Amino acid sequence: MSRNLNSRIVRAMIALTLLAFAVVYFGLIAYFFFIYEWLYPEFTNDDFLRTGDIVTLGLLLGIGISSASLLGWILARRIVEPLKSVAEAARRVAEGDFSARASLRGGNFGEAGDLVDDFNQMAERLQRAETELQYSNSAIAHELRTPLTILRGRLQGLSDGAFTASPELYARLIEHVDDLSAIVEELRTLALGNAGQLDLQVGRLDLAEEAAAAMNALEEPLATAGITATRQLGRAVTTADRARLRQAFVALMENCCRYAPGSTVLVETGVSTEHVFFRCTDTGPGLSAENRARAFERFWRADESRGRARGGSGLGLPIVKAIARAHGGDALILPSQNIGLSVEIRLPRPD
Repeated sequence: MSRNLNSRIVRAMIALTLLAFAVVYFGLIAYFFFIYEWLYPEFTNDDFLRTGDIVTLGLLLGIGISSASLLGWILARRIVEPLKSVAEAARRVAEGDFSARASLRGGNFGEAGDLVDDFNQMAERLQRAETELQYSNSAIAHELRTPLTILRGRLQGLSDGAFTASPELYARLIEHVDDLSAIVEELRTLALGNAGQLDLQVGRLDLAEEAAAAMNALEEPLATAGITATRQLGRAVTTADRARLRQAFVALMENCCRYAPGSTVLVETGVSTEHVFFRCTDTGPGLSAENRARAFERFWRADESRGRARGGSGLGLPIVKAIARAHGGDALILPSQNIGLSVEIRLPRPD
């Protein structure tokens, strides 16, 4: 394809040059032999047109063709090289090598640079998606294996008579089933959110009222975790799905219960220039700058303050972000010099 494009560009340049010189060459000859003699009958052809003139015109034509060929070859290389680079990288990506990137030399057209940059961004996103998919598959298997192993062990013990059936044992089994159901529902929410198909029943609501309702529902878990919760709930009206927003609010506060017990939690709502917001700030151990950059990855847990021993599936913050983005907003961790963690959900202001 590239060779074909190269040759087409060179041939086009030569053809244009031939056409231009043919028009000039034959036009001058026609003018000198016919029109000029008619306009100036006192002169003869020998006075103004010699054989050397025709030869000179022919030489100029040859030089023009050579120049056009060289220019066409240079132009073809500048156009085709980035296309060849993108085509080669695309071929490698199609074969499963998501690390392939297109390259660009200096002196190319701006559009070629845009093409290479856009392709490389696409390849980078595909590589991240592939890495996340592989990690997610492993993490899903790990998350489901533990409760399933416990369930199988308990049921096998009941079948063998090693365990005595009791309401307490059945309650623990039901708790493990509930954990499995919660993980499955979280995965479903994430999958729908990533596909842009999260079902939303939107209506006009005030974030302050929804935040207050979520905090009231979590009074007992917050108290059990030794958390002192304070509120600064300013009016923040937006259009959103009430149930999904409460799910996100509850997820953030449950994170505080799990990872920042004994801390102080400040919950805020309000309106900024471009959006309304819900903000949850704790005074717990917080996260390092590196860990903050990964906090919204699925199944990710920090190795230190937010380790697996504290529980949780590692899906809380990703679900919060998925819900926020489904509403046209976003969720982010605010930079802070203090200890603790501050997570903010931003939603569009209504028109």
